[in-house]
Amino acid sequence: MTNKMISTNAFIGCETPYTEAEVVLFGAPFDGTVSFRPGTRFAGQAIRPDSYGLETYSPYLDKDLQDARVFDGGDLELPFGNTERVLEQIGDCSRDVLADGKKFLMIGGEHLVSLPAIRAAYEKYPDLHVIHIDAHTDLRDDYMGDPLSHASIIRRCHDFLGDGRIYQFGIRSGMKSEFEWAETHTHLEKFTLKTLGPVVEQLKDKPVYVTIDLDVLDPGVFPGTGTPEPGGITYRELLTAIDELQQLSNIVAADVVELSPQYDPSGASTAAACKTIREMLLTLCE
Repeated sequence: MTNKMISTNAFIGCETPYTEAEVVLFGAPFDGTVSFRPGTRFAGQAIRPDSYGLETYSPYLDKDLQDARVFDGGDLELPFGNTERVLEQIGDCSRDVLADGKKFLMIGGEHLVSLPAIRAAYEKYPDLHVIHIDAHTDLRDDYMGDPLSHASIIRRCHDFLGDGRIYQFGIRSGMKSEFEWAETHTHLEKFTLKTLGPVVEQLKDKPVYVTIDLDVLDPGVFPGTGTPEPGGITYRELLTAIDELQQLSNIVAADVVELSPQYDPSGASTAAACKTIREMLLTLCE
């Protein structure tokens, strides 16, 4: 890989050499545009050691990371305070992985890190569709005058994807204008993930990028995030959604973002993030 990564212990079960891997795991430790509480840049540092509290086997999917071929490249070494350069480096890494015929799962970081990763996937797969699981619309055209914000990530993706390519689930927070805009530009399901099944059936053979913002979970379940939003889904509902994703034949990449581990000293939020990453890695593997 051409990008410099920070050396770290690998996520449990992800020790396959890069050349032999089917899926690449890497972190994007950036939270330079967060609108409330910072700290997502520390997610990767918390997730990897805590992953050893898991088993490699998922009883939900009946798959085991020991049977998968996953390389953990650690966290990208990103320049602090330079949003455009950060996005450029994430995009370069994503393109490198895809050009090598591999899939990737990215650990955020704030949600803006998804933008260059989704763009890179779109460049390789022009018919790309995005499944977005989140508490927030992320459809602002700008936040305080800046179009590059974690509050604008999905709107920026729409700039190149266009209508009919973005499917949003679990949404329960955003400006009235964002919900109105979504009515004619995205598929947006408020509060739940009940329509995910039919959407998965519709996208079964399409190239799909899955982005999971962990604040979709109720803060009673997942307090370790910078923008907690009451009224969210349970962890079991998220696992059910991931199980439904198994029907997709062409998930090309994914990310799990917005863990801020310092806001949950119990470690429960980090444990939930680890488990979600395990399930998504197994989903990406053939």
